[in-house]
Amino acid sequence: MPQFTSSDGLSLYYDDTGGDGPVVLCLSGLTRNSSDFDYAMPALSDARVIRMDYRGRGQSDWAEDFSTYNVPREAQDALELLDHLGINQAAILGTSRGGLIALTLAVMARDRLTGVCFNDVGPVIEVDGLAVVLDFVGRNPVWKTHSEAEAAIGSRMAGFANVPQSRWREEVEKHFIATGDGLRINYDPKLRDATLAAFDPSAEAPDLWPLYDALRGLPLAAIRGANSDIMSASTLAEMQNRLPLRAATILDRGHVPFLDEPDAVALLRDWVNDLKA
Repeated sequence: MPQFTSSDGLSLYYDDTGGDGPVVLCLSGLTRNSSDFDYAMPALSDARVIRMDYRGRGQSDWAEDFSTYNVPREAQDALELLDHLGINQAAILGTSRGGLIALTLAVMARDRLTGVCFNDVGPVIEVDGLAVVLDFVGRNPVWKTHSEAEAAIGSRMAGFANVPQSRWREEVEKHFIATGDGLRINYDPKLRDATLAAFDPSAEAPDLWPLYDALRGLPLAAIRGANSDIMSASTLAEMQNRLPLRAATILDRGHVPFLDEPDAVALLRDWVNDLKA
């Protein structure tokens, strides 16, 4: 199992397909892990794809100090992974939190980036969708078995339709661990403490548009679920207005598209071709 050690001593999991194509580093959502990009791999077949599990998630170590579960530290971990692999530059495919990490890297290490594709995230995070995330993060599911979860989760995923039941089975098996006491999450529950500590509901949301503007000149793309409660249509439109951007809106999807939908596949392939140019 490939691992590297972060500068503060955590063993972090990664996967690397190797090859001579453009390097694409896949960064997942807040509570998710590298398995999220299983569905996207066929569309990325012309790239060297690297996936990592953030600290406290998936197969990576949990941190003793939960305050290190933050975007800047996770951005630093991403750079340290590239350094470990001897890679100077990479493009980022960022799902949700992964897109926020890409924005952070735009000012932290702009010279290390060759492109960015945002999956259902942009410089503006919708408040209603954020409230949903804050409610479930760090909590174990109510279901006792994978079968119970499979039967229920489809109806609870807002904005999703026409998803095969087999996909929900894959999802629950990837992200919930079966135990004698029921299902549990496959990440550090203290991620909840870190997330709530970082969120001040009375504070004005930070202006992330300057971070996005810092990506000017790079091949950019964005995928949005048509029913997303995190990324609005107006945010996607403003992203297109500011910078050249390939964009696709995926019908019957909320937050986040799986990335194997035909329009998502077409966009990813075109974006990888842009990276080759």
